[in-house]
Parts: sequence; C-alpha cells; structure tokens
Amino acid sequence: MNLLLHLYSVLTGLLSLSEQNAKLAKNEVRIEELQTLNQAQASELKSLKTWTNVTENQVVVVKLLIPVGQVAFSASLLASGSGTLGPINAHTPLVFKHVVSNIGKAYSPHTGIFTAPVRGAYHFEFYVVALGGSHESRVVLVKNGEHIFIAGEHQTNGFGTAANGVTLLLEAGDVVSLRLWKNNVIYDDGAHYSTFSGHLLFPM
Repeated sequence: MNLLLHLYSVLTGLLSLSEQNAKLAKNEVRIEELQTLNQAQASELKSLKTWTNVTENQVVVVKLLIPVGQVAFSASLLASGSGTLGPINAHTPLVFKHVVSNIGKAYSPHTGIFTAPVRGAYHFEFYVVALGGSHESRVVLVKNGEHIFIAGEHQTNGFGTAANGVTLLLEAGDVVSLRLWKNNVIYDDGAHYSTFSGHLLFPM
C-alpha cells in the first residue's frame, strides 16, 4: 500500500513538472511573440520619425517657395508734373508717389514707407536730383527711424545728382523709408529723376 502511494506521489509530481514545463514553454513562446511585436513597433516608430522629418523638410521648402518671398518695388517722387521740394527747416519724410512696380505690396505710395513682410536680406537704392542753386540735395535712408546711409550733392549750375544703396537684414515688420535732409531740396518731373527702389534678395 505504501509503495502504491509512493508511486502515485511520484507520478503526480512528474505530471505537475510536465505541466510546469508546458507552461514555461508557452511563456517562452509568448515572450518571443512580445519581443517580435516590440521590434515591429520600434521599426514602425522609426519609420514614423523619418516620415515626420521628411514632412517637416517639405514644409520648410514649401514656405520658401510661397510667393511672399517675391517682394520688389520702384517709384519716383512725383505722380505727375514737375517741381522742387524744400528747403524745409526739418528732416522731411519723402513719399514716392509714381509707382512703377510694387510686387508683394510692401511699399506704400501713401506714406513712402516700405514694410518688410518676412525676415530676410533686402537691397535698396535711391537716386536724387536737384536743380542748381544755393541749396544742397541730401536724402537719408532710415530703418525703423535710424539713419543708415545718405546721398548728397551740391551743384550751383544745372542738375546735381546723387545716389546710394544698401543691403539690410530686416525682421518682419521693420520699416525703411527716405527723408529729405533739413534745408535741402529734391527735384523731380515727368522724366522721373528722383527714385526709390528695393527688393528682397532672399528670406532667412
């Protein structure tokens, strides 16, 4: 009787061990499945990150190609007729009213102010003419009210001419305009002698 009980106990133990081995084998299979799933998810995440980076780069390229980067203008001082402005005993803003081109609408022929639509490098040129006489002709380019460059000439007979240009790094919203120096003069007529021009070289 004791022998039978012993054998039964041994058989029971063996069966229990077999069940444990089977469970262990199932757990190992499950672990392998989870590892495979984890690797697949990691690969998918990597692909998603790559796709995100590509998409972000495409967005940057698209932004650079948006027409907002197309900015250029040219204008002369008088809309019609002829005349001399000045002398005035104060620095006087100049409004160039005869607009030849205004791509991007960044220049206002009502105020004479150019407003940068985007951050970038801009180039400006200005040409000044005065009839000969006792007064000089000097015009200043200003950025946000700050004196940048000046063009000036004094001609006692005939026409006096002056010109200057500058490339500026502007932030979006910065303003650029021209001022007539106090007690100076500037002339223009239908030939459009005195002009103000600018354009965006490239956004930054």
